[in-house]
Amino acid sequence: MSRRHEQVPPGPDENPDREADPREVARTIALRQLTMAPRSRAQLEQKLAAKDVPEDVAVEVLDRFEEVGLVDDRAFAAGYVQSRSSGRGRRALAQELRRKGVDDETAAEALEVVDGESQTEAARNLVRRKLRSTAGLEPAVRERRLFGMLARRGFPTDVVLRVVREELRDQA
Repeated sequence: MSRRHEQVPPGPDENPDREADPREVARTIALRQLTMAPRSRAQLEQKLAAKDVPEDVAVEVLDRFEEVGLVDDRAFAAGYVQSRSSGRGRRALAQELRRKGVDDETAAEALEVVDGESQTEAARNLVRRKLRSTAGLEPAVRERRLFGMLARRGFPTDVVLRVVREELRDQA
C-alpha cells in the first residue's frame, strides 16, 4: 500500500471519543473570527452563542481576550469609522456600529473624527462620480437620484442639499 493511502490515526483534536473542552472550542472559534476580520465583542458573543458555547465560558474567554488586547471595541470602532467614512455619513456609521454591538458612547468617541468638512468632502466625491453616470437624464431626475444616494448613505440633509446643488451648478 502506498504512503498516500495509509490510514492516519486521528490527532488529539480529532478523537471523536474525547469530549471537547468548551474553553478551547470558544478560543478557537473566537480566534478564527478575529483572523478573518476585526470583530466587536458583541459579534464574537453572537458567534459563540450560535456555536452552542455556554454563556459563562464565552464571557470568561472574551474577558481574557480583552485583557490581552485581542478584543477591543474602542479600537474596532475607530478602525471601522476610518475605513468606512469616505463613503458614509455620521448617521449611517453610527447605525452600522450599533448593529455590530458597539455601545453608543464608544461609537460617539470613534465618530468624533468625522466632522462637517470631511462629510462634505466625502459627499462631494460621491456626487462627482455619480454625475458621470447620470449625464443623459433630466435635471430633476439627476437631482433626485443624487439626493437619494447621499441620504441613504447617512449624510446630513444640509450637506446633501448644498453639495448636490453646487455640483450640478458647477457642471452646467
